[in-house]
Amino acid sequence: MKKLNVAIIGQGRSGCNIHGKYFRSEKNQFYTVKYVVDADAYRREKAEKIYPGCKAFEKYTDLYQFDDIDLVVNSTYSEMHGPITKELLLHGFNVLVEKPFARTRYECDELIKIAKEKNLVLAVFQQSFLAPFCQFAYDLAKSGKIGRILQVDLRYNAFSRRYDWQTLQKKCAGGIYNTGPHPIGIGLGFLDFSDETQVVYSKLDNALCSGDADDYAKILLTAPGKPLVDIEVSNTDAYSGYNLKIQGTRGTFKCSTKAGEMTYILDEENPEIPVQEDTLRDPNGDPMYCNIPLNKRTETFDFTGDAFDKGCGDLYESLYNKIVNGTPMFVTPEIAAKVISVIETVHAQNPMPIKF
Repeated sequence: MKKLNVAIIGQGRSGCNIHGKYFRSEKNQFYTVKYVVDADAYRREKAEKIYPGCKAFEKYTDLYQFDDIDLVVNSTYSEMHGPITKELLLHGFNVLVEKPFARTRYECDELIKIAKEKNLVLAVFQQSFLAPFCQFAYDLAKSGKIGRILQVDLRYNAFSRRYDWQTLQKKCAGGIYNTGPHPIGIGLGFLDFSDETQVVYSKLDNALCSGDADDYAKILLTAPGKPLVDIEVSNTDAYSGYNLKIQGTRGTFKCSTKAGEMTYILDEENPEIPVQEDTLRDPNGDPMYCNIPLNKRTETFDFTGDAFDKGCGDLYESLYNKIVNGTPMFVTPEIAAKVISVIETVHAQNPMPIKF
């Protein structure tokens, strides 16, 4: 099997500890890291040690001299995702860009257009779609086991303070640009990525972080004939007990990224009772509360792997097959662009003061 030559731009947390970790792992049977770009001399020196045989450069434009690069991973600062990806595409490179795809939907659509015109592969690193808990939840929702889906709750919450560049609006940062693509993308999946999706409510706030970007977000999404999707991305929640919850007409499923639980009923074990308009009375004739116990069933689940191991590995394998064989990917740039549409709308509904 032919391995593809990769260049990674950026050796920060994502470039080194997520993408680089995959490339250095035994799971990677598809790629060879041949070039690395980073402005920091220490990171360049480190890269040449941890990726055997690779060459490191200070500027991404140094890559333009090479014609043996099959894929460039754009793991730069968020505000650089769109502009650098555009340059790479115009120079003829296949690109995998970290989330967020870009700052605006217009930028996303422009990148998609360039990639199609130049017959290049453009992908966005939204690997949470491929995490075991997410795939299980999608399959469950489609199965009908908990009935028709009424509401999906997604919580990517914590109780913490950030003070780095990810707290600055000028860096295309904040909670919903940084973390938000995961729950927003997953939520759109429960709406079948409908073009009629609407942001029916949103709220952004700055609570604990040192910068001027959001660290609290509430977003409600829906589409005609689809469930309500309730999303939170918050650094002010000390009691969030789950990442995903689905309420259906016959039961509820909730899970973290590691384990889940489902409580549901079977219709044959819970026959419908005819409605009674008159006041309900107990055997003594006194008014009584209507409360018929349901015959419930409960199941528990454990998930092997998460977005950063199985999800990452599956996305890179899918990307390899896209580049080599033209096989469609589940996570398409069109889907990632719809995520940015939601984020852009939420920011328009909640303009925040720029302080930096």
